[in-house]
Amino acid sequence: MSRRTVLIAGAGITGPALAHWLSRYGLTPTVVERAPALRDGGQTVDLRGAGLDVIRRMGLETAARDAATREAGIRFVDDRNRTRAALPADAFGGRGPVADLEILRPVLSTLLYEHTRDDTEYLFGDEITSLKEEGPRVHATLKNAGERSFDYVIAADGIRSRTRDLVFTNTHIKGLGLCTAYFTIPHQPSDGRWARWHNAPGHRSITLRPDNLGTTRAALSYLTPAQDHVRPTTADQKQLLHRVFGGLAWEVPRILSELDGADDFFFEAVGQVHMPRWSSGRIAVTGDAAYCASPLSGMGTSLALTGAYVLAGELTRHADHHVAFTTYESTLRPYTARAQKLPPGTPRAALPRTRAGIAFLNTVLRTATTKPASTLLARFLVPPADDFTLPTYHP
Repeated sequence: MSRRTVLIAGAGITGPALAHWLSRYGLTPTVVERAPALRDGGQTVDLRGAGLDVIRRMGLETAARDAATREAGIRFVDDRNRTRAALPADAFGGRGPVADLEILRPVLSTLLYEHTRDDTEYLFGDEITSLKEEGPRVHATLKNAGERSFDYVIAADGIRSRTRDLVFTNTHIKGLGLCTAYFTIPHQPSDGRWARWHNAPGHRSITLRPDNLGTTRAALSYLTPAQDHVRPTTADQKQLLHRVFGGLAWEVPRILSELDGADDFFFEAVGQVHMPRWSSGRIAVTGDAAYCASPLSGMGTSLALTGAYVLAGELTRHADHHVAFTTYESTLRPYTARAQKLPPGTPRAALPRTRAGIAFLNTVLRTATTKPASTLLARFLVPPADDFTLPTYHP
């Protein structure tokens, strides 16, 4: 019996993780990625809960810990860089806003790619332009590689998935009223080992996170009542950020001075993906393409890894793809629903409008690790990453 073939769109985190499990279970994966190479931009992500369990079952936990950023925690600072509240990395048993294991997204992506490249065909600089299911095969047209056929196609190419949108017409991307820009700036000694979060009046926040590569990851976030104003070009987006954050104190002048030259700049209107079904025939979706919970959930990487693990496992367990996709969805959907249920007031509560609101938030955060406040605030500060038991699959 010939090995079943699977075309996966997206070589970020979900795609290579899915390729690993498919290959281990005897299927043949091909990953197509629109970018010409692995993307080297991106911020720090968490490995926690079920997601960390998946990494452990892949045999990659030691490698991931060796590549961790080793942040000491997060400090909430005022415009004179005075710490108003602090949450160390071991707060809430290492399950708080800064997890026990933090790793740069491109480092994790590279780790997964290197782990799968010998058993997986990767097509970089290409993309799926059309899909047509006929009988037991899905015929895919690739922009550069032409027409090829597979047993299944999986969209794992992010919240704005082009592959998903070729097939599914009822996807709802729910905007959360938050825009965020990410980019890398040169490290300075003052950056230390702690992440720093600075809130400014007017629903604006600035974070700096030192990495383990000798640089610092910056993020600029602000609330906006409408997100259709987001400019289509990178230059326009950068000009917008200069207007929104110009004139602020703290490290903002330094960050804005590095903004225009940042070559890993990424701007997003933060949102969630809601779909009534995650499959149609022999085509399915997973990761952010199916159930993005947004960076505010603290669950993106856990959901990506867990979804890849369960989807591959169910395709192995069931020869009938209808049963496999249905079971994958029924197994995982409760977990994704809990992740998408953000704490009340998110994101507005984290980016107060006034100085008084900022002071109140900092006061609350100062009590976060003290009892009985820690029990109450865990609901807001600890993502439900542990609230899922991984099934066991056998090749």
